[in-house]
Amino acid sequence: MDSFDSMADWFHRSLGLSLRVPLPLLLLILLTTIFGFASFFYLALFIAAPIPRPPLKSEKTYTTILPSGDISDPKSLPCWQDCLMVSNDAVQRKGNFSDSVPMIEEPEVFISVVVPAYNEEERLGDMLEEAVEYLQKEYGNAHAGDMQKTPDGYKKSANGSVVLTTNIPSGWEILIVSDGSTDKTIQTALAFARDHQLSQNPVPVLGPRTQYPDHATHIPHGSIRVISLRQNRGKGGAVTHGFRHVRGKFAIFADADGASKFEDLGKLVRECQRKADAEGRAVAVGSRAHLVGSEAVVKRSFLRNLLMHSFHLLLRLLTPPATAAIRDTQCGFKLFSRSSLPYIIPYMHSEGWIFDVEMLMLAESAGIPVVEVPVGWKEVKGSKLNVIWDSLGMAWSLAVLRGAWGFGVYRRS
Repeated sequence: MDSFDSMADWFHRSLGLSLRVPLPLLLLILLTTIFGFASFFYLALFIAAPIPRPPLKSEKTYTTILPSGDISDPKSLPCWQDCLMVSNDAVQRKGNFSDSVPMIEEPEVFISVVVPAYNEEERLGDMLEEAVEYLQKEYGNAHAGDMQKTPDGYKKSANGSVVLTTNIPSGWEILIVSDGSTDKTIQTALAFARDHQLSQNPVPVLGPRTQYPDHATHIPHGSIRVISLRQNRGKGGAVTHGFRHVRGKFAIFADADGASKFEDLGKLVRECQRKADAEGRAVAVGSRAHLVGSEAVVKRSFLRNLLMHSFHLLLRLLTPPATAAIRDTQCGFKLFSRSSLPYIIPYMHSEGWIFDVEMLMLAESAGIPVVEVPVGWKEVKGSKLNVIWDSLGMAWSLAVLRGAWGFGVYRRS
């Protein structure tokens, strides 16, 4: 009781003293306190916000399989982002800021596929088998006789995807980005390329969807390029690095496990072209949201489903409206038109699992149309995602990411 009385006396004395303090001084103390807390918060956010390391010189090269079957010497990768930076610097030196639209180099192939791979020697061949079969069939010869011209100057393929008939290159490429792998990921990729380039009847690789394949696809020389990152950057870092070097009119990243149904790429291309704005910018997001309640999801553990729903709730609370409206931000199957890349890739910071969200937030802030497209999907064993720790890490990364962009730690400059 005495303790309570002494606290009450202290409170009354403190209140009396504060009432005798001039109002301007009280306001100054209040503002100083708020400024101090805000400065501390900004400093903490600045320290916590990740800043990606610049790529090493060796990481801006690739190897491929030569027509002789030998592995090529490291070759320099084309980099549209470097060219864009040089062009922007030249414009700034001239003092001409009237043209603020980023101009990216013209594409050399129709579609680029970026595959981030960290210790994927066991699963990579499966995914590549399904991918090259579809890519060669649909885009290997974009002006083949089985394409039918439509009245608006487009061609429609058998799967319904639309391809322009003029000023559009044919063909495809796969960029496999080995993210500091310590196993035989690189050797597996090059062995796959060698077998499928040199042989007219290559030995098929078993896949998650084609467990008993009866044929494999012969592919053009040099269509598979292997990039080796010396140090592990994370999935987001590998995807961003690969996207800087794509040559396609469209670019997609696809997980190395082959969980997404690759032939649904045609649906993404069609929707991306339909949704594109006047500058040709659009993003098509492969989505598994339609599978909620299906056997594949129901069979997951209670903990995994609980964490999934908790993460979706956090996304809705922390991300801007258009990004929050996307029901599946984490599916590893997203397509970008080439015109949209300069508005997204140069400003990427996240290199972990949450990078998809940053891509979508950047697209939204730049006014790029985004469309969600249902795709087929199958659970594949061998995931490197630690359900508990990585989920907590994703929640933390999302909070830091949103804060960094919201409070000006990250900027479009």
